[in-house]
Amino acid sequence: MSASMSQVAPIDSPSSRAIISDPENFFAFKLAPVPRRQFLSERDQAFNANTATGEILLDCSAELGTDYAATTPLLLARYLRIQAGDTISTTRVASAEILYVMHGTGTSAGAGETIAWGAGDVMCFAGGLEVSHKATADTVLFTVCNEPLLALEHLQAPRAGAARVGAVHWQHNAIEQHLDRVYARADSTETAGRAVQLASTSMAPTPLPVPSMNLAINTLEPGGDQRPHRHNGVAITLSIQGEGVHSMIEDERVDWSEGAAQITPATELHSHHNRGSKRMRSLVIQDEGVHFYTRTPGFSWT
Repeated sequence: MSASMSQVAPIDSPSSRAIISDPENFFAFKLAPVPRRQFLSERDQAFNANTATGEILLDCSAELGTDYAATTPLLLARYLRIQAGDTISTTRVASAEILYVMHGTGTSAGAGETIAWGAGDVMCFAGGLEVSHKATADTVLFTVCNEPLLALEHLQAPRAGAARVGAVHWQHNAIEQHLDRVYARADSTETAGRAVQLASTSMAPTPLPVPSMNLAINTLEPGGDQRPHRHNGVAITLSIQGEGVHSMIEDERVDWSEGAAQITPATELHSHHNRGSKRMRSLVIQDEGVHFYTRTPGFSWT
């Protein structure tokens, strides 16, 4: 065949997209680290009485190097500020969304179910459906969903009626009753903290609300210390009552600021310390559900 008749491979083809490498240690590859970060300006905006109804993202995409919004590699957190009488409707490209009522009252409705809520309540709605949040008083909701997990593989939210979980409502009073039991129980060598775990019947027998996330209300008595530990899940910790509280993340001290969320990167040794006069309280959401499923939670005291 003459040179003029030879075939030229297209610029974009299956073979042109192939990459072959031969590193001596495949596990030496590293992505940008998950930052230790507190979201103070976002908190201030959410609690400013003049902030209009809307969403405030806690976005670390610049640090993580993603082309989509992300707080951690698999989770995205937001504040929802809703002025009294206003309604905000959302549709998440996620498998589910967890919402915590920081203050305010109102109702949330989606998929034919309505939840009436107040401060301290926790909710879950499936992704892929429109959920409308109506405030009857000035309201701040803190929400976390797994949009980055789906965005990583360009996946879509569950179609209507196909979600793994339905609407769930963990009421503040019920959470308090369980915390009373926790504080009446003697500690043991395995005690990891004074917390309650929030799960869904659809996820039984696992102690999870949705497949990829775990959810807890963590507390610590005045003068108390939660001993150093580590795990493979990244933690988003929302300070609900954090006066006089600090964390040690490896060798860095992080003083809590009430209403603000902070990130504890995966595998880093961390502990919590309450030097205030009130019981510490936080909402903790992790991507540890993924590690539970893969049998790699990585929890240890050292």
